[in-house]
Amino acid sequence: MNRTVIGFLFVASVLLLSNVSSAPAQVPDGTVKITARSVAPGVGLSWGEGVLTYKDQDYPFTFEAKGLFRDVDPGITAAELSGQVFNLKGVAVFNGTYHKVEADTSDLAGSSRATMKNVDGVVVNLVSTVEGRKFILGRDGLTIKLKERKP
Repeated sequence: MNRTVIGFLFVASVLLLSNVSSAPAQVPDGTVKITARSVAPGVGLSWGEGVLTYKDQDYPFTFEAKGLFRDVDPGITAAELSGQVFNLKGVAVFNGTYHKVEADTSDLAGSSRATMKNVDGVVVNLVSTVEGRKFILGRDGLTIKLKERKP
């Protein structure tokens, strides 16, 4: 009986591991590029513009965040972030306030990464694109508002 149980557990383990390793990577629904135009280090407020690319269309937006950038040279007023967007069912649900769902991390080159999510379930994975430029998403989050499109 013990051999049967051990055999069953072995087969079950192999099947579970094979399913995990063959799972396809999730394909992003869109991408974002953010350029922070202004940073007020003493206040911890940053604001600027960005572009959401979704279904081969560009959608400009504005953003405001508290505590978004750290270790920023006071003479530099722009820092670029880029990322992938997931669970985007339509452009309208991209609007809103995003809060971090995964801790901010830094890689060896000194750039930062963070994962954030809004109330509609849209997830954005952000990374700084300027070496050495660090950012941190504060507890108040990042508020995004799509710009009005001209007809």
